[in-house]
Amino acid sequence: MTDARRRPPRGLVGAVTVTVLLAIYVWAIGGRGAAMIASGEPVLVAIGLAVLVIPLLVVGLVAREFVLAARVQRMADELAAAGELPVDDLPRSPGGRIDRAAADEAFAPARQAVEADPGSWRAWYHLAFAYDAAGDRRRARAALRRASALFRA
Repeated sequence: MTDARRRPPRGLVGAVTVTVLLAIYVWAIGGRGAAMIASGEPVLVAIGLAVLVIPLLVVGLVAREFVLAARVQRMADELAAAGELPVDDLPRSPGGRIDRAAADEAFAPARQAVEADPGSWRAWYHLAFAYDAAGDRRRARAALRRASALFRA
């Protein structure tokens, strides 16, 4: 029997929880900065203005990550509809780690696809998941951002 309710996407609960905690932090820091500015003391006003930069940065970074997540989901939906979504079928150790040799072998075609068509968001999306399987999270994220920029354009 199929459950009629859809489960939230993996990671959404954690992302929302962290965002709520950051919102509380922003509220607290913003309140302190506003209180310093309201004091009228020149030094406190300067510090209060500097303190307000932190919440603005936090809000900007969180918004940027949610926009990226939404775009990645739209890309995944489009790839799934076309039957081109990356499949995680690499062999794993008993502990769940992806076999390094298999990840390296799967990486080469993804890299070649990007080299053949650097303007393809699909190729960059697949490369991002190949980087992730190979354990290079930094490059995976960069490739996903590149795929997102190409998808948007």
